[in-house]
Amino acid sequence: MFDLDLWKEILSALKKNRMRSFMTAFGVFWGIFMLIIMSGAGKALENGVMDGIRAFASNSAFFWTERTSKPYKGFQRGRQWNYTNTDIEYIKANVKDIEYLSPRLFGPRGYEGDNTIRGKQTGSFNIYGDYPDFFKIDPWTPLKGRLINEIDILQSRKVVNIGERVVEVMFEKDEDPIGQYLKINGVYFQVVGVIKGETRVNIGGGRKNETIIMPFTTMQKTYNFGDDVHFFSVTSAPGVPVSRVEARLKELLKSRHKIAPDDMQAVGSFNIEVEWKKYMGLFTGIQILTWIVGIGTLMAGVIGVSNIMLVIIKERTQEIGIQRAIGATPGKVIMHIVAESVFLTVMAGYIGLALGVGLLELLNIALEAASSDADSIFFRSPEVSFQMAVGALSVLVVSGILAGLIPAKRAVSIKPIDALRDE
Repeated sequence: MFDLDLWKEILSALKKNRMRSFMTAFGVFWGIFMLIIMSGAGKALENGVMDGIRAFASNSAFFWTERTSKPYKGFQRGRQWNYTNTDIEYIKANVKDIEYLSPRLFGPRGYEGDNTIRGKQTGSFNIYGDYPDFFKIDPWTPLKGRLINEIDILQSRKVVNIGERVVEVMFEKDEDPIGQYLKINGVYFQVVGVIKGETRVNIGGGRKNETIIMPFTTMQKTYNFGDDVHFFSVTSAPGVPVSRVEARLKELLKSRHKIAPDDMQAVGSFNIEVEWKKYMGLFTGIQILTWIVGIGTLMAGVIGVSNIMLVIIKERTQEIGIQRAIGATPGKVIMHIVAESVFLTVMAGYIGLALGVGLLELLNIALEAASSDADSIFFRSPEVSFQMAVGALSVLVVSGILAGLIPAKRAVSIKPIDALRDE
């Protein structure tokens, strides 16, 4: 394989008919190029979607109320109902497999008009009332200051955590928001933390960077919500499927609020565990399909290489006969032909691999430059793993060997005397 004369002969043979060599190599180039592009695009879609829920506790579920769909115990169909404060302790006492439980209240939504004022600045933001345990289910990172804590809950403090967009709208560029006050729906609250969500999905709607979070108890008392609870978030204990907790909690809530056991609409829920499995199955399927299509395209190119090698051998029948007549062994002839096939295949494939990776990198740069809001990107970081690249090159080497073996066997099957007589 490291015989200099051998490689000189290979290069000379390829140069004799450059157009044929180029068209033969192009099939392999296109196959590996498409494999890399499709794999990178599938990974980009996976990154964009999964980054939206990746940081959520994978054993978490979320519950809200809907109108009832069936009459039950004297109540009419279509009844509107709410969770209550007493549900919190009731759930904790009767569902033993819960690790964290956090209720949530929804304040006036940003799309309903300006709800926040500071001096001459006004803004429309998403207002939520939460417990500290919510940050263990849907993680937020404090960029400045601190997160809401248990003392804030116990003392119903008028403090808030605010998102980055809230800071941009309500404060000057170099102004420190910590310790400053915002007037939210007519009531003043002190900013104790600037926070950033680790996931893109915002439970309750709206963008996370446009969020204001205050203590749950403060919101209930300040805005006269009574003992209403709009939403529950839970995580299951380690080793316990959250689906089991979800089913048990729905059963208890229906019984407690006089809802028909077979009413599938009244208690809405979202199970991260189930959704995660769906997404993982989807993207595994995409990757498998990518390999099937890519390798199929690549094999078409390899078959083309093999066919062209047969043509080349036909043209060089006398040359092969002379080599055999002066002492070239069948193994040497096979090595020559296979080396030529592998060289053509690997070089074309390597160029396709390099151009594919380069194009993905340019696409990644373009995507990042085109969107100033990373939270809105659902197609991000197109990439190809090192394992993928090594696997593709391995397929190329094997394909090149296979593409050359059939023509090589055809070449050594010809008797030297017959080869010399060939015209």
